[in-house]
Amino acid sequence: MAISEKVAYLKGLAEGLALDAETKEGKIISAIIDILEDVAYDIEDLEENALDLAEEIDAISDDLALIEDIVYDEECEDCDCFDDEDEMYTVVCPSCEEEIVVDEDILDLGEIECPNCGEKLEFDFEDDEEEDEE
Repeated sequence: MAISEKVAYLKGLAEGLALDAETKEGKIISAIIDILEDVAYDIEDLEENALDLAEEIDAISDDLALIEDIVYDEECEDCDCFDDEDEMYTVVCPSCEEEIVVDEDILDLGEIECPNCGEKLEFDFEDDEEEDEE
């Protein structure tokens, strides 16, 4: 039996007893039952909201699992996220010292913002190319 049903039963009992709402005791009992009724409806609303939030959390969790599969280059059954030709590189942010995994396309951009701290990371390969030529 739900709380609102129990409160409705209690209200029916009070009405069945024919309590006089003009007496001190009758006023108090009537006020208590009204408050209980409001609390019961609030609890039902909270339970509904909790169920809605649980569904949203499940959806977010599923989305996060898919993103983790993509980011960590694990096989994704539903999509062709990475080609075997894609080479991944690990870059360490000099500011926050967090490791960031990037592919060659991102390196070709020349710079990105660190997703952890927002620091601008620049990729300069000119020195590497000069060393290779020597």
